[in-house]
This record gives sequence, structure tokens and C-alpha cells, in this order.
Amino acid sequence: MEGKAVDKKSILVVGATGTLGRQVVRKALDEGYDVRCVVRPRQNPADFLRDWGAATVQADLTNPASIPPALVGIHTIIDCATARPEESTQKVDWEGKVALIQSAQAMGIQRYVFCSIHNCDKHNEVPLMNIKNCTEKFLKESGVDYTILRLCGFMQAIIGNYAVPILEETQVWGTNDTIRTAYLDTQDVARMVLAVLRSEDAVNKTLTLAGPQAYSTQEVISLCEKLAKAEAKVTSVPVWLLRLTRGFLKQFQWAGDAADRLAFAEVLSSSESFDAPMEETYKLLDIDPSSINTLEAYLQEYFDRILAKLKEVGARSRPKSSTDLYV
Repeated sequence: MEGKAVDKKSILVVGATGTLGRQVVRKALDEGYDVRCVVRPRQNPADFLRDWGAATVQADLTNPASIPPALVGIHTIIDCATARPEESTQKVDWEGKVALIQSAQAMGIQRYVFCSIHNCDKHNEVPLMNIKNCTEKFLKESGVDYTILRLCGFMQAIIGNYAVPILEETQVWGTNDTIRTAYLDTQDVARMVLAVLRSEDAVNKTLTLAGPQAYSTQEVISLCEKLAKAEAKVTSVPVWLLRLTRGFLKQFQWAGDAADRLAFAEVLSSSESFDAPMEETYKLLDIDPSSINTLEAYLQEYFDRILAKLKEVGARSRPKSSTDLYV
């Protein structure tokens, strides 16, 4: 007697509490999917996911035995997870993902959507990018139907790095690189992820997802200054100094992960562009290009909302500690 077929609408989101993962959960729920989210006991409470209507299951990528029970009754895995700054990329992004893919293979998961990094195959010197590239290869060889999404950058990251410091008149850290990034709103990325699930043509494909326009760090800071009507206190760190610091930190075992993250200095020194043509991808996913948010529109809405809040509370000067206003 054959078992009951797994519903195509049954999906598991890994990394559901993250910047992208939570947007994927909301969009999937809006489209009628049965959403299950992996959460870890030591994380902040994931009550908001349950409030939205998602189910949660406790599992941990660093504990392979916890993974298979989370996959029971699941058709598709959407993998948005990556190690937090305090975690080991080796244990989470490599060993954990290998265990997850092996579990997916053993349990007959029908589809695996993996969120990767654009140009990860060109920078083996950067540990996280090398791990993403190796994970892509491992997934392709697993036999599980997949779609790999190589992401260029998120607009949301700009808020904490540039917008808030400018509003609070604190230091903005930049670099003297010329690298350009085509940022995407995570809400648009979530739309594309769900469009991937509807597209048979996206099966066993690698797609790069990029925003409408690429910006340098200096251009992003200038845009934030213009919209905030304030001048940024910018301190530029030479790329050579980041590379030197990385070499120094690698001498110490405890600083291994910090050195790994500073390895992105190698990418900054390459002067490449994190961008890609999107015309064919829009057609493949049946997405109207004009519906994709631009960075200027995203930041305009953000600054309008925040400046309105400041005016509402009668702020005569920017408070020294006003992070809550920017959430």
C-alpha cells in the first residue's frame, strides 16, 4: 500500500527568523502554503512566526540528529540560513548544510531552494563564499531537485550600516573600494523565491538575483545624506588595512571567525560588481520588472517614516540613543 503523497504546499523554511527568512514565511503564508519553520531553543522566541500562522519545529543544523524529524511531511525546503556573527560558518554553513541535504535526500524531499552568494565560485579565498560554492556543488550532486539563488545584497542591511548612524550623528564606517552592489528589497526576494516554486523551468537551475541598479558604498552614503538632509561622519578604512588585520588575526586560534569575515577584504579589493542582468530571470519567474523596488524608493520611504516620527515626538535635535525609532 502506497503512502499518502506529500502536499506540494508543504514547505520548511530554514533560517526563518532572519532578514530574508521571515519575509519568505510571510509571503508563503499569504499564498496559502503550509509553512513550517526551523527554530532553535537558544534563539530569541519565535512567537511572531506562530502568530502569523506558521508552525515551528525545534532543530539545529549543528545537531544532525535533530534534522530528520523536522522534514517529515515536507515537500520543499527553502534554505535561507547562514551562521550568525558569533557562530562558526564551518559548523553551520558547511557541516550543518551537508547534514540537511543528506537528510533531504534520504527522506525524499522533492525540492530544495538554496540561498547562496553571487560570485561565490570566484572567491575561494573567502571562507563563507567558498563554503557556499561547495554547498552548491554538494546539492547538485545529491540528486534532489534544486534551485540555487545567488543573491547580490539586501537593502535592509543599509539601514543599520548607514542610515541609522547618519540620523544619530555617529560614525559611518566605509572603505575605499570601488565595488558596486545591486541591492534588492528582501520582500522582492521573497516574491522571487515563491515564484521559483511555481516554475518548473527553474528546477535544477542557478539564478542570480540582483536589484535594478548597482551602487558603490560612497553612492549609498551620499543617497542617505540627501534623504536624511544630514551630513555623514565618514571614516574610510583602506582595504589594505583590512587585509593586514586579517593576517594578524589568523595567528590566533580564538580569532579564526573574525579573520574569516575580514577575508571579504579580498572581494573589496577585486573592484568587481555584484550585479547581473535580470531580463531572462524576470521572464522565467513571470515577474514584472517595474514591480521591483528601487533603493532610492526604499530609502525614501524609510527616511520619510523616521523623520515623521521624530517630528511627531517633537524632537528638536536627534537623541543620542534613539535606535528604537529606526526599527
